[in-house]
Amino acid sequence: MTISATTVKELRERTGAGMMECKKALQETAGDIEGAIEAMRKSGVAKAAKKSGRIAAEGIILIRQSDDSNESIILEVNCETDFVAKDENFQKYAAAVANTILATKPANLKALSGSPLNGAGRSVEEARLQLVAKIGENVSIRRYQILTTNGDFPGSYTHGTRIGVLVDIQGGDMDLAREIAMHIAASRPVCIAAADVPREILEQEKRIFVSQAQDSGKPPEIVEKMVSGRIQKYLNDITLLGQPFIKDPDQSVGKLLTARKAAVLSFIRYEVGEGIEKKADNFAAEVMAQAGMKK
Repeated sequence: MTISATTVKELRERTGAGMMECKKALQETAGDIEGAIEAMRKSGVAKAAKKSGRIAAEGIILIRQSDDSNESIILEVNCETDFVAKDENFQKYAAAVANTILATKPANLKALSGSPLNGAGRSVEEARLQLVAKIGENVSIRRYQILTTNGDFPGSYTHGTRIGVLVDIQGGDMDLAREIAMHIAASRPVCIAAADVPREILEQEKRIFVSQAQDSGKPPEIVEKMVSGRIQKYLNDITLLGQPFIKDPDQSVGKLLTARKAAVLSFIRYEVGEGIEKKADNFAAEVMAQAGMKK
């Protein structure tokens, strides 16, 4: 079958492998990128399978907390360029949306769009359209979540305006809650504990580890130990409790929490544009096209 150059380019960017290896893997998997990544990881061709494509959207992450600390919200509002993300009008709109969410607790984005912005006459959507007309860029409210505190301490952390974390902790204190939120911002855990890892993800990783270990030529009992060790390392890498604590890498977050008689009940981590594929614009080609020129 014919494999497009765009598909080869995407696989190359996601794996770090050479063009010919990417093309071959895609041909063997009938153009299935995810299947090609798994096959390349098994064979050791891929340097690393990135979990997501290039981050596309610009914008900001905001966090708001109720006066009684029982509820917190985290919000992502997107725009097209970093320049607009720093614009006062854009930031005021995003802040007003965050306040509206905290005050009205809309059920979903559709309900939010129809809500009065900050309780005023204009709806959130009407204000968005007016902002788009004013700044000349598209603006979108991508997502938000409301975290109800079930533990003793709600923690939060924002890294500039690009990363935000909410965390709910049982036991400990506010300082610990903030430190855990900072750790989550930096270390990007997928879930709290190994038991929370989806079975299908764990099984996929196990297949890869088994294939790699079998290629080593070791006896079956050694292969089993190798696979077990790699799975444990993988779980430590992606779970909050298994990760080395950023302020003291000699102990895991799990051990830190045990020592402080605390537990993480839930967390939410947002990063601007994560998971959105950015269009690769060729600025020179665009200018030439507008001028009616050819290369």
